[in-house]
Amino acid sequence: MPNPNGNPNIKQYGFKTDRQYPLTQSVNIRVDEPTKEKLKAGLLPGWSRIAREAIEKALAEVEANSNPSQSLHEELEKKTK
Repeated sequence: MPNPNGNPNIKQYGFKTDRQYPLTQSVNIRVDEPTKEKLKAGLLPGWSRIAREAIEKALAEVEANSNPSQSLHEELEKKTK
């Protein structure tokens, strides 16, 4: 039976992170069905961490770019060609 007063030490048992910022937000991406099935099958363990790191790296490169008039899309297009 649950304690009617709650757990006074709940923070002691809560989730803790060593990140600068906790992962509290979500972003959705669209992929084709075969890609989704491969991810669900576990062919790329830690794929969400890999995606986060790739996004952070791309943002850091764009922010370091000396030409601020270029859009993120243009920068990424150059990298994929």
